[in-house]
Amino acid sequence: MQLEAYKIADHNQQALEAHQRKLSFWTEEVANAEEIIEKLIDFQIAIPSWALGTGGTRFGRFPGGGEPRSLEEKIEDVGLLHALNQSSGAISLHIPWDIPTDGEAIKSLAASFGLRFDAMNSNTFQDQPGQENSYKFGSLQHVDRAVRQQAIDHNIEVIKHGVALGSNSLTVWLSDGSCFPGQLNFRKAFERTQESLQEIYAALPDNWKVFVEYKAFEPNFYSMTVGDWGSSLLFANKLGPKAYTLVDLGHHLPNANIEQIVSLLLMEGKLGGFHFNDSKYGDDDLTVGSIRPYQLFLIFNELIEGMDAKGMNHATDLGWMIDASHNVKDPLEDLLQSVEAIQLAYAQALLVDRTALEEARDANDVVRAQEILQEAYRTDVRPLVAEARRRAGGAIQPLALFRQLNIRQQLIGERGLKTIATGL
Repeated sequence: MQLEAYKIADHNQQALEAHQRKLSFWTEEVANAEEIIEKLIDFQIAIPSWALGTGGTRFGRFPGGGEPRSLEEKIEDVGLLHALNQSSGAISLHIPWDIPTDGEAIKSLAASFGLRFDAMNSNTFQDQPGQENSYKFGSLQHVDRAVRQQAIDHNIEVIKHGVALGSNSLTVWLSDGSCFPGQLNFRKAFERTQESLQEIYAALPDNWKVFVEYKAFEPNFYSMTVGDWGSSLLFANKLGPKAYTLVDLGHHLPNANIEQIVSLLLMEGKLGGFHFNDSKYGDDDLTVGSIRPYQLFLIFNELIEGMDAKGMNHATDLGWMIDASHNVKDPLEDLLQSVEAIQLAYAQALLVDRTALEEARDANDVVRAQEILQEAYRTDVRPLVAEARRRAGGAIQPLALFRQLNIRQQLIGERGLKTIATGL
């Protein structure tokens, strides 16, 4: 469905007076408020095609109705999100869950909603119908050359789909590893994976990047061949200048210092991008900022410091993507919440007085350094984020408008109550 612009305009007109009262402090008192608003307008977060339907667990899935039944309907849903918040201007596809049958038609449909295609994602962690060889014991690491070649060919096919859609990056996440001691020769598995990745790397167009994603556990629980940022960085360094590490916030052991990982990867010029989500225990894939919002702020604090140190463009020089799964929430509502949480953390980090922070560090003034960060984190930046949305043509309160317009019920009316999103 299309969201008519007048409905957003009507909503904004009703909310404008209250919004301007909240915004007045910023416009009158904060010198860099305009700069922050402009950065927020430029900052876009890619929506994953696999997050537009109800997710689940190994034990069940509870679809909520009106889910997108095709790639075209998924693009329509991202278009809805982008119309509401003007910050979801890209979609990230998972192949073969969302294979475009007509690349030009799909590209034109996305453009009609103001969307571009972000990173393409390959899938060698599942066996697909009709697949000749199984990935039960791994893909790019597999002892059988035929299995490895099948996985290599799939990634090259994903690149070709991406080229047709105007994407310029490939994300490779591998479930490869082992469940029991003795099952795998770690060194040989790494070497086979590296050789396989080199063949994929050789197929990249000149302007493309490949992101090597890592994960500490699952589905293999004794070892993961790309199990941490160090192993990912090793692969990226060995592959070449078009290879980078991708950080998924849920792919770490409990209490990992993700902000330090981000800082060091930026220092080495090997941070490629992010999969944003949140977790209490492990790879929970929860709404961004719902569990550890302060950690999210600290990550953005390091991102801004590291990117500014290298003269990088905040909006375009890294890949910003959500990777979440929703079992008890409306997927579109959850994504609206996640995008806003990312924007809030980004805006708060832009408020940090970096000169004062460095002075406190140089003086070993631990208390002052902590206070500088927490002062920014405790600041309510919601009026700034809302103003950025309004100026870009989005809704001041996108979630409220989503509910006010009964968008989910409209989708159920169009698609039916018992629909299940493709892919998952």
